[in-house]
Amino acid sequence: MFLGENTKDKSMNTSLILLFLIFFSIHYSISAQRNFLTTSYALEELKEMLVMNQKWVNYPDYSNRKAWDSLFGNQKQILIENGEAYLDYKWQVVKATDYLDYTRTGNRETMQVPYFENQDAIGALILAELAEGKGRFLDKIIDGVFMNCEMTSWVLSAHFRLSPKEVKNHFPDRNENLIGLYSSQTGAMLSWAYYFLNKEFDKVNPLISERIQYEVKKRILEPYMNMNYWWTALPPYAKNKPKVNNWNPWCNANVLQCFMLMENDKDKLAQAVYRSMQSIDMFINEDKDGACDEGPGYWGVAAGKMFDYLDLLEKLTSVKVSIFDKPEIKAMAEYVYRANVGKGWVVNFSDASAKAKGNPYFIYAFGKAVASQDMMNFAAYLKNENPESMIAYKRDINRTLKNATISKALENTTPVFKTPEYSWYPKTEYCFMTNKEGLFLAAKGGYNQENHNHNDVGAFMFYANATPIFIDTGVGSYTAKTFGPERYTIWTMQSNYHNVPLINGVAQRPGAKFKATNTSFNKNKKTFTADISKAYPENAEVTSWIRTYQLQKNGLSIKDQFSLSETKAPNQLNFMTWGDVDINTPGKVMIQVDKEKVELFYNKQEFSVALKPIELNEKKLSNVWGKTIYRLSFTAKSLQKEGEYTFQIKKKK
Repeated sequence: MFLGENTKDKSMNTSLILLFLIFFSIHYSISAQRNFLTTSYALEELKEMLVMNQKWVNYPDYSNRKAWDSLFGNQKQILIENGEAYLDYKWQVVKATDYLDYTRTGNRETMQVPYFENQDAIGALILAELAEGKGRFLDKIIDGVFMNCEMTSWVLSAHFRLSPKEVKNHFPDRNENLIGLYSSQTGAMLSWAYYFLNKEFDKVNPLISERIQYEVKKRILEPYMNMNYWWTALPPYAKNKPKVNNWNPWCNANVLQCFMLMENDKDKLAQAVYRSMQSIDMFINEDKDGACDEGPGYWGVAAGKMFDYLDLLEKLTSVKVSIFDKPEIKAMAEYVYRANVGKGWVVNFSDASAKAKGNPYFIYAFGKAVASQDMMNFAAYLKNENPESMIAYKRDINRTLKNATISKALENTTPVFKTPEYSWYPKTEYCFMTNKEGLFLAAKGGYNQENHNHNDVGAFMFYANATPIFIDTGVGSYTAKTFGPERYTIWTMQSNYHNVPLINGVAQRPGAKFKATNTSFNKNKKTFTADISKAYPENAEVTSWIRTYQLQKNGLSIKDQFSLSETKAPNQLNFMTWGDVDINTPGKVMIQVDKEKVELFYNKQEFSVALKPIELNEKKLSNVWGKTIYRLSFTAKSLQKEGEYTFQIKKKK
């Protein structure tokens, strides 16, 4: 307030301030929601942009053999051989008891294995027929089409929780057509089969094409427009601010293909496409800063499926609807190489494997769309590392054909992969750092209700020359427990099996309120700091626990400064590792993984150390780490309310 103001001036100033705050609040709320698609294009504008009657398809007609030979190039024979492997395939019946087994035992595989094997078969057969064009695979494709059309549902047993009804047996209901990840994928695959082969089907019997049209309409087109699904994040779910994850772009990309290939009524197509734009906006709005909080293993079906969707939308509108120039989209794209450590290892926070190859063709296509030369060079590097990489995606005709269009460009791109000096995602609170000595640190803040969450606020991973030393185990095979109320009874989800402390004998808890605070990154000092105290429940009696990681020239410093309101049990600091581990020298732990040797130094007066071997009985984990990993536990010898713990990791030359 200025000196000499009168009451009227005060009132006026107060009103102006209130108006400003209201305006700022409204502006901030709007700006926080990007809505790149629907704020730029209205429904009527979109309608006039649509390329109708599949004239957007830039692939050859089935009969144009020269064009197919040119498109598939040196992978033509591979595609044919993949199809030949299924010429004697016995289509499998997915039995009622296969569905019921999920409820009875929690086993998803009983239903999924035969279902996926069937879909792999029909996908390979369709691509083989497109590659060869002699009709040799047609009968087998027709059998696959018929088999799918006769199924009561294309939804996986584990995904019947999508139903608004109370489902007790995860059993298909003929009166309810749900749209999930794989039901929409099957719809897209059959739509492509119809587009390319309907004339050939008609030569055999017109009822084949007619049946595909009927089933896609009944199972995908009509339900999408007439039902609400949580993954769309549209009303009524939008009112409850649903947590949007990879289901959104994955399903929307598949559904969009069905509409683009099967719907030729302009009004209906425009309405469906605009609805999908509204839904995809919700996924893009949810993204915080480009990081994939579901883990790099999900990037291809999260940001990657968003790319599929946006690429299709460009085609359908002759590139009039395009948002690939947005820096936010580029950030989402580039996460795939920024989270890559090298030698096939990736930063695997959340439900992700520590190993991931990545499809170089697809990564190149996404990189080209967002004008990321680094990403295209990385794709060429992946191709160079895995020369046998193929354009084909099982069950995904759209991606395979897209990959084929950029095959030659990828082959002519220089392979380069250099880990960025740092990658900092301030909202997701992921931090990656590297140095010239070949050390790589990944650390996180975040909160314990992230997509595919593990209780791991404050955790880290450490690599030497692209070899993981201190690790995140990852996730085992999915069961009913994995996404149910018993999720955190699984050891791989618990904080005491991640590289974080057990405070006062208490582990972290799941939930949005259990989070890091005051998280910061200093690129000059190469430090990442977070107060992780709020990731623990009240009975941990912790008022402050500030963890600081500093990447140094020849190692890593870890410092914990803490304050407790009460002492109940000794603090315990856990480190997950593998390889050869030796704890026999007090004050020092020696770890060797392959040729890389690391020493971890600790205060022997302050801690006792224990080494717990953990046998890996699940192939999903043992295929990555071998039969055994270890948990190093440093237990404080004394109880203290305040203090500082320091660990030093040194790379041994």
